Amino acid sequence: MDDKQVAVPDNTAVRTALWRALHVEVDSPPHVFEDAVGLKLVAPDDGWRNRPDMGPFTRPFRASILARARFVEDLVAEQAACGVRQYVILGAGLDTFAQRQSEFASRLLVFEIDQPGPQEWKRQRLVDLGLGIPSFLRFVPVNFEAGDLWWERLAASGFDSKQSAVVASTGVSMYLTKDAIATTLRHVAAIAPGSTLVMSFMLPIELMDAEVRPGVERAAEGARASGTPFISFFTPIEMLTTARDAGFKEVQHVSAATLAQRYFAERTDGLRPPNNSEELLVATT
Repeated sequence: MDDKQVAVPDNTAVRTALWRALHVEVDSPPHVFEDAVGLKLVAPDDGWRNRPDMGPFTRPFRASILARARFVEDLVAEQAACGVRQYVILGAGLDTFAQRQSEFASRLLVFEIDQPGPQEWKRQRLVDLGLGIPSFLRFVPVNFEAGDLWWERLAASGFDSKQSAVVASTGVSMYLTKDAIATTLRHVAAIAPGSTLVMSFMLPIELMDAEVRPGVERAAEGARASGTPFISFFTPIEMLTTARDAGFKEVQHVSAATLAQRYFAERTDGLRPPNNSEELLVATT
């Protein structure tokens, strides 16, 4: 195991879990997304709410994380109602769908793909917390640095590419090359007809709204310093073209503004994801 495979979750996964928990603690109901399990997994120090990345400056980005998580799980529920029985989470991190939605999730096969070290850490934490590993949850360890191919590992874990699935990849594409993203899209596009991919992507920084840019630039600097720099940005047209070229039959851009209207329009506390920053691709086979 190399130095990048240390058995701890990465900083981004921890931040996401804490933002989701903070929403329930400090934002007014109704909550866009409720996740207390991630906080149990992380078990942070008592002062975690005072971390700089939990401050008011990051509130719009917290809203963006909530919006994409809600959208993905709404999509999974919609597709499950149409008979889809496989759900793949690429770069699962500290996702807690299988624990929070256990009754619903038990009607699916849920595949979590992540680096071996952090995934083993998560497995052990679930056991230590008494939550266990349900029979419908399949951990798929993939050592990307060693050249492992995630689709081969996924098939070895019981995934049936001849059956439709929902594949979600959020908060990942900016760390990958465009060639790697195109390869991923081609493999998902080859899954059985009726499958759906939802993937987040970041707009080029110069196209982001002015109030968002300083926060994104700060995040990019932090990512670079930690050895995981932001690599790929897409305009919506570029993202849709890449997905079509990969073989998807239908492609759709779901903007941050659309998510804000869908999930935050009735809020009176000002919580809202920023426009023109992280957007979603929805593509079907």
